[in-house]
Amino acid sequence: MKVIFLQDVPRVGKRHDVKEVNDGYAMNFLVPRKLAEFATPKAISELEKRKKNIEIEREVQEDLLMKNLEEIKGKVLTMEAKADEKGHLFSGIHSKELVEEMKKQHHADISAEFIVLEKPIKEVGEFEIPIEIPAPSGQAGKGKKSSFKLVVESL
Repeated sequence: MKVIFLQDVPRVGKRHDVKEVNDGYAMNFLVPRKLAEFATPKAISELEKRKKNIEIEREVQEDLLMKNLEEIKGKVLTMEAKADEKGHLFSGIHSKELVEEMKKQHHADISAEFIVLEKPIKEVGEFEIPIEIPAPSGQAGKGKKSSFKLVVESL
């Protein structure tokens, strides 16, 4: 029996796959738990429409991400944090805080997962913060890189 997977099922199929499975498995497990639906011609045509919409949405998100990446390039982000007299911060600055400050100061939206920090920043000073956006699946070597300058000042 052909089914369309609505969710990933380990070792069986991924979301939006159309696969042939045993009748009993489909009727007793996959369909009742809403992991899959029967692959009727109408359901397959709806799946194609959903795939097109997902692809269009992914392209729009990627374009927006690239615009934000270009906007961020060369920006200076200034943050104030509590520090001792030697310039060591009491709490480290993580990528989530950098994202929030970037939104406040420059109105640029970038995900924290793209900011490359080996470890939290724990000192006062200037730092070059790299941003790496991996290549979309299926496109090897097409990732984008950028960076911005972070200035940490003591309160």
